Amino acid sequence: MDRSGELADFLRSRRARIAPDRVGVTGDGRARRVPGLRRGEVARLAGVSTEYYTRLEQGRAGSPSLEVIESLAGALQLDLAEREHIADLLARATPSRRSFAGPQRVRPGLHLMLHTLDHVPAFILGRRTDVLAANRLAREVLTDFDTLPVPQRNLARYYLLDPEARDRVVDWEQVAAETVAVLRLEAGRHPDDRRLADLVGELTLRSAEFTAWWNDHRVLRRTHGTKSYRHPVVGHLHFSYESFQTPGDPDQSLCVYNAEPGSATAEALRMLSSWTTPGPQARPSPADTR
Repeated sequence: MDRSGELADFLRSRRARIAPDRVGVTGDGRARRVPGLRRGEVARLAGVSTEYYTRLEQGRAGSPSLEVIESLAGALQLDLAEREHIADLLARATPSRRSFAGPQRVRPGLHLMLHTLDHVPAFILGRRTDVLAANRLAREVLTDFDTLPVPQRNLARYYLLDPEARDRVVDWEQVAAETVAVLRLEAGRHPDDRRLADLVGELTLRSAEFTAWWNDHRVLRRTHGTKSYRHPVVGHLHFSYESFQTPGDPDQSLCVYNAEPGSATAEALRMLSSWTTPGPQARPSPADTR
């Protein structure tokens, strides 16, 4: 990834979204050729010279101080994920030679935790949204990642390329766009990840929506929120999810889909759990549950 180009595009996209009157910038009588703020207006709000900001946006300003980064983040009204992203893009350290070719491993204790959380869907994500492990309810609610070839066990690939996901995921467009924003954040953090670049290339070629979402430079770190799915047997499922970085490996996160006790979703999960428990009990078909 070209950090200088990414930085320029990101800064332009962030200043383009800010209405001048929202930050107290008054008109000077000149016609605006760009949406949002001009470079000089961003520079003034950040307390730097227009010449310096221009060099920064062009990737020619060297390594700015933390104070300058914070001033820019304030001027551009960046959220926490965007602040993390701009810090990644502005990092001037020697490009990482870290290899991402080898597979990530989930330690036994985390596998045990997934089995312990057998009453709710839970899974572990690695770099580039690879699904490293999933319990049986997660495989039931989303898709059975264990039956896929290892390179295809990826949440972004599922949401954007699996036709079933469009039917199963409520608010599919929002969820898919947010997943692209997660990938965009990771690309800033790991610009030398060849497999991530290959995934972006595949999604660009095969997903009609991906390019527009990728080019808006939105970034997101998922920590909590809500998700809803349409299950072919038990119907609508609504979850409050939490995502935690696993201790000892910041490139892995545990995602847990919680259901409100006593809710229709909790009852549906109880039924799904009983049907998917190994044993002689047969799982009903959709017609059997009507």
